Amino acid sequence: MEMNLADMLCYSDIHELSRIALTYECECNGHSKNELIQSILNTVGRREIFEKYVRSLSLEDVRFLNSLLFDSRNSFSLEELMARAKQTRFQEAEPDEGAWSPRDTIGKFKRHGWLFNGYSQQTKYLFQVPEDLKRRFCEVLAGKFKERLVTSAEPGVYRDERQLIVDDTLQFLRYIGDQGEVPLTVEGTMYKRQLQHVLEAMSVGEDMVAKGAWRFGYGRMFKEYPNRLSLIYDYCYYHHLIAEGDRTLTLTDEGRARVLESRKENGAQLYRFWLRLYKNPIPNVQSIVQWLERLAQGWVTVESLGGVLGELIKPFYYDSAQSIFEQRILQMMMHLGLLRIGEAERLGQVVQVTKLGSGIIRGTQVAEADKVALSPGPQDVFDNHL
Repeated sequence: MEMNLADMLCYSDIHELSRIALTYECECNGHSKNELIQSILNTVGRREIFEKYVRSLSLEDVRFLNSLLFDSRNSFSLEELMARAKQTRFQEAEPDEGAWSPRDTIGKFKRHGWLFNGYSQQTKYLFQVPEDLKRRFCEVLAGKFKERLVTSAEPGVYRDERQLIVDDTLQFLRYIGDQGEVPLTVEGTMYKRQLQHVLEAMSVGEDMVAKGAWRFGYGRMFKEYPNRLSLIYDYCYYHHLIAEGDRTLTLTDEGRARVLESRKENGAQLYRFWLRLYKNPIPNVQSIVQWLERLAQGWVTVESLGGVLGELIKPFYYDSAQSIFEQRILQMMMHLGLLRIGEAERLGQVVQVTKLGSGIIRGTQVAEADKVALSPGPQDVFDNHL
């Protein structure tokens, strides 16, 4: 059940209320539960005071808060919260920081009245964030982030792929259907000639993957195929539209039905699949996209956006926060039709969320634990048998 701050304060005992009142330096009768509640609500309700506390948070605290804001669930276990607090520290702790514990972060949020234990027998070991505070956190952080953004007029040239990825998913299935079966290498991937034919049939051009480039984590076929085609292939594979047989790639019955009926995928479904797939290397990809939707309603420079949101992104092996932001998130969002990317005079690359993108992002929520379980690609299976 969703509850606001006032509800949660009413269920709190006087000792917890006293700790929260002390944090906000409330002047009231500490022996009266009603006075404590009213004093806390009045203080936290004042915009300038609430903003002061949110703006004074450390970067690690902001990362922790960010992990809670866009989660569709309203309760968390202590183990979950501790794991999230640990993930906020991207660098190894310095020797003098060795005394820090994830419990410190959780304790701090409890003292501020931003996290509460459940009140029932079933929820007393779970923690909740007041719903009204979630909205206010978003408003304050959005204001803080916007101060660092550089905006732009509409660029003379920009790229907007709209829903071309939907068309190309059907085009990919058509290609396989026309071939009957596509031969695969011993490693289980398309031969270069067939791969080139597929890429030429797409509305959006992509180069083949350079030999020797490190590529893993962003999909089952990411190692062999370029980013956009890799997503299309994985989507079709995991939705049982294609099947890999004995060194052949064919359509399933469902895939053939799609082609016969010229039935296109839903753009929101492709976006949902992308979130579930990319959560493996980028656990907070959904919250980054939510911030982009809020911050890039107008044209904004990629550099300034990256400066703000890059701080929330943990590097993934050889992928820096910057390359994850620009290549794995912005580029893929453009391929999905969620944003357009342009080139502004003197300002460099700029982006803007599309109206279609806003609708899809706001209307799509993927549960925290809902990820695509990456089954090994054919190459991995082959390697395992060596």
